[in-house]
Amino acid sequence: MKAAIIYYSNHHSNTRKVVEAIAQGRDVALIDAAATKSADLSGYELIGFASGIYFGKFHESVTEFAANNLPQGKKVFFLSTYGGSRNTKAIEEAVKAKSAQIVGQFGCKGYDTFGPFKLVGGICKGHPNEEDLEHARRFFDGLL
Repeated sequence: MKAAIIYYSNHHSNTRKVVEAIAQGRDVALIDAAATKSADLSGYELIGFASGIYFGKFHESVTEFAANNLPQGKKVFFLSTYGGSRNTKAIEEAVKAKSAQIVGQFGCKGYDTFGPFKLVGGICKGHPNEEDLEHARRFFDGLL
């Protein structure tokens, strides 16, 4: 099954670690939403959207990419990294507007030094770790 993952990863590269672990040894195209504003996704059977959680939601570049580039009726999944909690409401609305079928979600803790967390050296240090990455790979394999 041909798959693509559109992602945004900044600060500590938490999300990039997850998508790269999934792509390793698999037929998965990785598309950085910060560097690529549009792409033809029509040839992909499975499309993932991945982001750290910023102010309680996916980064706007990923949500905008979904709204502008996702073809109608595709199978979609979400990946997220977070220091606090996962929230996919805004990205879900964007893909549902394209009549997409949401087939799964995976999230794991990610090292976070935003705002006051920086004063204490951050939270979720060491994440995503190898166990998190293995869970992400198993999640993806389960979608196939």
